[in-house]
Amino acid sequence: MKKLINDPKNVVDESVEGFGLAHPDIVSVTPDPLFVARASGAVSGKVAIVSGGGSGHEPLHAGFVGVGMLSAAVPGPVFTSPTPDPIVAATLAVDGGAGVLHIVKNYTGDVLNFETAADLADAEGVRVASVVVDDDVAVKDSLFTAGRRGVAGTVFVEKVAGAAAERGDDLDAVVAIATKANSVVRTMGVALAAGIVPHAGEPSFVLADDEIEIGIGIHGEPGRERIPLEPADAIVDRMLAPILEDLPFASGDRVLLFVNGMGGTPLVEQYIVYRHAAKVLAEKGIEVARTLVGNFATSLEMQGVSITVAKLDDELTELWDAPVETVALRWGR
Repeated sequence: MKKLINDPKNVVDESVEGFGLAHPDIVSVTPDPLFVARASGAVSGKVAIVSGGGSGHEPLHAGFVGVGMLSAAVPGPVFTSPTPDPIVAATLAVDGGAGVLHIVKNYTGDVLNFETAADLADAEGVRVASVVVDDDVAVKDSLFTAGRRGVAGTVFVEKVAGAAAERGDDLDAVVAIATKANSVVRTMGVALAAGIVPHAGEPSFVLADDEIEIGIGIHGEPGRERIPLEPADAIVDRMLAPILEDLPFASGDRVLLFVNGMGGTPLVEQYIVYRHAAKVLAEKGIEVARTLVGNFATSLEMQGVSITVAKLDDELTELWDAPVETVALRWGR
């Protein structure tokens, strides 16, 4: 294992400390219990939004803390949910008196720990609501979740919910927007090679040199099938078909097309994936109205990508376009 780390036990603490030092104009870091919040602090009278989960998926979630998106993010150990204590601390720190929305990826540990934290925050007098993201169409159930996994579509949900909170919507309205966003976003991933968890020191799964896994999760969970490596266009076809069938998407729809790198795939390959995905959608009469390409919900240095398609209406488009100023997403300001 070759990584730019010191002690594997300190990877998350040292990484988050460095993140805070690099971006003090946007975020502040509380080391114990560990969470990242907006540098400006709680905003009185506005709904706050908190997300989080295991580390190793950067810039998810800390990279999306800032104006127009998250109020705070809680990083757990690599590929492991944060415990309730830092989630509670983050929730109390960013509450501006209008309530707090927890956006939670559908992994059992995340769901249970955020539920416990919500109960504890409620006991402190903070109203907390939760939306669970489950955009992954690869499998109905997996070894790591009850139901569909929450993957790259989480970025879409966090962005539109953050914009709704920024414009002054109340907690019920922000919950409704986040729920709506989750209902119209679908994702499928593919892995060419695994990442290496620092404390394990070895790949989280093994693929032969000529194998890929279709439908992989962001922690390396099993996908739909393991197949021989194919040209990029054929792989994109395999990924897009279940996405488009699931909602389903249809001719005349306007969508966000989001190609997400898993951490070890260069942009030159991501744009080859985007190229064919955009062509397939155009052939089906589906308009790509908004685009996102890059590493936004990674899996350490896993080689692979995910494709996310979100059905847009006027409201969701307006919220996606709304100004945002975070480390990983910035526009309109």
